[in-house]
Amino acid sequence: MNKDLLSVLKLVSEGSVSPEQAQELIRGFSDGEEVKIDTDRKNRVGFEEVVYGRGKTVAQLASIAATYAEKGLNLICTGLSEEKIKELEPLCPDCTFAADAGIMKRIVKPIDTKQGSVAVITAGTSDMRTAKEAAEILAFNGVSAKLYADIGVAGIHRFLSYKNEISDADVIIVVAGMEGALPSITGGMFPQPVIAVPTSTGYGTALNGFTALFAMLTSCAAGLTVVNIDNGFGAAMSAIRIINTLNKYRTRQ
Repeated sequence: MNKDLLSVLKLVSEGSVSPEQAQELIRGFSDGEEVKIDTDRKNRVGFEEVVYGRGKTVAQLASIAATYAEKGLNLICTGLSEEKIKELEPLCPDCTFAADAGIMKRIVKPIDTKQGSVAVITAGTSDMRTAKEAAEILAFNGVSAKLYADIGVAGIHRFLSYKNEISDADVIIVVAGMEGALPSITGGMFPQPVIAVPTSTGYGTALNGFTALFAMLTSCAAGLTVVNIDNGFGAAMSAIRIINTLNKYRTRQ
């Protein structure tokens, strides 16, 4: 573990933490019946644990939120339907919700701001939920992000009109459904890391995002990173890893 054992033992001897809290610090997670919070993840990989809410019940999510509050930890939860959010709002009054991104969060500790920025691009307005999920995750991790919506290939002049602004970003996330062409265009125009996110937007043979996924995986633009369908969270985490690495080398200079 990244925790220094001697420093933890000193905290116990001073009475600053209990033996039970010290055990948690050393092993790096909080042990509960249904939730084991990875309290050491930020020390290990540079970002906090994120709760995936889609497969959890409202009762489980409310319990998890209460556990995070008890531990004094920042909380963010993804993958929430509007129905779940409506049920969670009265149960978690200290949390804030972004229904258009499927997000629940509670910030109790200041977020460290990172140097660097991300441009989040959507091909159409139908891709906004995935893009907003990415933007929320970036903000939770102290990364500045700007959203450029509805600038897909059907009106490529719209995309080109933002070329100078997009070029200022350190990382570009491109969210697109239908035939998934926008990441290829972006990757062919900009030198930054480009993270492509296929969405389940489109008629019949769009195959709920598989057509866009296959297009992005077989792109002519070299070096694209491709995440799973509708996975704004995964795109944001890829961008955060890149930004964290940039910050590490900036610090060394």
